[in-house]
Amino acid sequence: MSTAETMMSQMAEKGGFIAALDQSGGSTPGALKQYGIPESDYSGESEMFARMHEMRVRIITAPSFTGDKVIGAILFERTMDGDVKGEPVPAYLWRERGVVPFVKIDKGLEAEADGVQLMKPMPGLDDLLERAVKLGIYGTKERSTIRLPSESGIRAIVQQQFAVAEQVRRHGLVPILEPEVLIKSPDKKACEQLLHDYVLEELQKLPEDARIMLKVTIPEVPDLYDDIARDPRMVRVVALSGGYPLDQACEKLRHNHRMIASFSRALIGDLRRQMDDAQFDATLGRTIDEIYDASVHKV
Repeated sequence: MSTAETMMSQMAEKGGFIAALDQSGGSTPGALKQYGIPESDYSGESEMFARMHEMRVRIITAPSFTGDKVIGAILFERTMDGDVKGEPVPAYLWRERGVVPFVKIDKGLEAEADGVQLMKPMPGLDDLLERAVKLGIYGTKERSTIRLPSESGIRAIVQQQFAVAEQVRRHGLVPILEPEVLIKSPDKKACEQLLHDYVLEELQKLPEDARIMLKVTIPEVPDLYDDIARDPRMVRVVALSGGYPLDQACEKLRHNHRMIASFSRALIGDLRRQMDDAQFDATLGRTIDEIYDASVHKV
């Protein structure tokens, strides 16, 4: 099989989960502070992202971070463009760790309107996608958020997600659509039902050879997205942790039989810069085992 076919097979069939290592500008200071790097330790955006890159390199080079359980990893654009051990990060992930690389492509969110936050414009997207292809990236991820069960708002979110996904697919990449229902929504269940219905509607309009992925908040109704996951155009449905603690996110995930994890905060929340390498890897390994178990072994 070609590399693309091998990656597709891994993403569609292999047991495991996707690590979300794509914290960007707004969430980076908080992630660094939790890791043990206060804002006083760096000056300006360049130094901040350098510290974040160091943390991500420590994660992806840890012995426990391999394709045995971590089948994919979503990277921030600057991480995609960076190096690890003298090799581009995407190439290192695939060749040395057996982990399929993705890249986050959205540029943040618009202000809330009609109960949702659409993605900001992405004027340089085609250039980014061309660069991603050359670096060996398999797919992309794009995030928007939903707070209220507004039919018009959620439909606009879904239509924007699918429009961007079409642009991604034209470059031969597999898009992960991420319309996140906020866990603090006053009616999360109603938001999720509307999201399900509109995603299914748009999915069924795609050509039979289209291949996309969907990343969603773990739903209030278990297996809500099961029919979407069964569609042959859907490579995988994955779950974000959304702010749930690790144990709660894993427990909820176990009740969704065709859904695997794509956690960020829940994956790295217990890691600290002050740990020695053995402590760091042991802590990361325990978290990977827990997320893997919830992704593979269902209730």
